[in-house]
Amino acid sequence: MAPRIGFFTRLLEDSGPAERYRFALEQIRHAERHGFATAWVAQHHFNAAEGGLPSPWPLLGAAAATTSRIRLGTAVVTLPHENPLRVAEDAAVVDQLSGGRLELGVAPGASPQALEAFGYAGQDPKDLFAEKLPVLRSALRGEPQGESGLTLQPLGVQASGVGAPIRALDDRLWQATFSDRGATRAALAGDGLMLSRIQPGDVDVSLNASQRPIVEAYLENLPEHVEPRILSSRTLVVVDEENRQRVAATARERVAALAAKNYGVDPSGYSDRELLRITNSYFGTPEEVAEQLSRDEAAARSSDVSFQAHSIDPGHELTLRSIELIATAVAPQLGWELAP
Repeated sequence: MAPRIGFFTRLLEDSGPAERYRFALEQIRHAERHGFATAWVAQHHFNAAEGGLPSPWPLLGAAAATTSRIRLGTAVVTLPHENPLRVAEDAAVVDQLSGGRLELGVAPGASPQALEAFGYAGQDPKDLFAEKLPVLRSALRGEPQGESGLTLQPLGVQASGVGAPIRALDDRLWQATFSDRGATRAALAGDGLMLSRIQPGDVDVSLNASQRPIVEAYLENLPEHVEPRILSSRTLVVVDEENRQRVAATARERVAALAAKNYGVDPSGYSDRELLRITNSYFGTPEEVAEQLSRDEAAARSSDVSFQAHSIDPGHELTLRSIELIATAVAPQLGWELAP
């Protein structure tokens, strides 16, 4: 089955936060107009250079008010920092505002510095995640909380939608992971699996090879009655031929920084093509990108693929153009699914 395509905004424009949020909302609306199935936002506390969105809920609420079809997701809420009941409340409100279009992605990742700032100094984020995820799931189901037995208000949208039933919000949970152990945990819970655009490890091991055992662990442990949900996130910028050289010049600087930060390599010893490979970044004209993506085994096996302009970051206008070209020129070549 062909994967559905999504857009992932990282809010990294070279501007102030208000402008960044305006750009992100415009990109989400643009993606909806061009048939993208989903739009995702990342949560990053404190560090504006990593994303600039400490709370996804106001932005997703604004997106819900200005879109009508595209599904809206978190990729991800870093659950160790959060009060799981507050996450459930915020998610349920956005789900109501969007008419049941929310997809809720969560992850155990958290830095020691951020944990200390939020009052969890010295605690293991994986332990916090394991403690908080069942509370979040229970609250989303409307189960009694605490000795008083209080229940979540409002719940997420439960009614049937046009054409197909809307899954209850607790059935729209996704877990992000870098490991087959995390994939097994997501599968046994019946949750979706979120794969990153990068995979820590050896630079000589392809993203396909490193993510293959994660996908296999998920599929092997998923209950038979549960439909697989696998979201692969990919860095992708598609350009017209006349813009290729100009964007490539700035792209090298940015992917070089990512290669040095995430993989510890000296970028001066690598060509542009090699740096794109090391950072798992797809870039080029529609024909070039379609050929690159045709070799992406993990993406082809996914139910959903979300594309983000980070770390190439060509700017707002070229990101809008990339969205258009993905929909009109890349997806048709691959036979990937666009919404009507």
